Amino acid sequence: MLKLKTELEGRTAYFGAAHHMFTSNGYTLCGNWEYDKGSFDGILWREHGETIYIRIPFHTINGLLDDYDAYIQFNTPYVIKHVVNIGLDKDENSLLTATGISQFQEPLDTDGNIRDKSKWEQDGEKAISYIVKTIERLEIS
Repeated sequence: MLKLKTELEGRTAYFGAAHHMFTSNGYTLCGNWEYDKGSFDGILWREHGETIYIRIPFHTINGLLDDYDAYIQFNTPYVIKHVVNIGLDKDENSLLTATGISQFQEPLDTDGNIRDKSKWEQDGEKAISYIVKTIERLEIS
């Protein structure tokens, strides 16, 4: 994991407007969100089962995340790498996977080693600088 030094940390926005802005720019709401916190994920790079993501965590200041008007504050964004097994599953769940009952295999590494860290820090910070400019229009003074 590479923590990024950006101007996003501490910025605020309404969840609904931020969610729309992020999804319009290719980000997704991370599936493990809770009513008081969550994160937006964007793909920086993907190849052969390896994916480098930018993750933008946030927490609620007022309201719950199932509310469009929930007020959120952004935490420190970071870059992570996931490595998944794109081959055949050789364990006891192979029959389930082949029949379509088990759609996904466990990741080989959910926090993989990131080579060329300075490149991914720069790419992540560049992506965040675009987000900061957009968030400034959504922010409450």
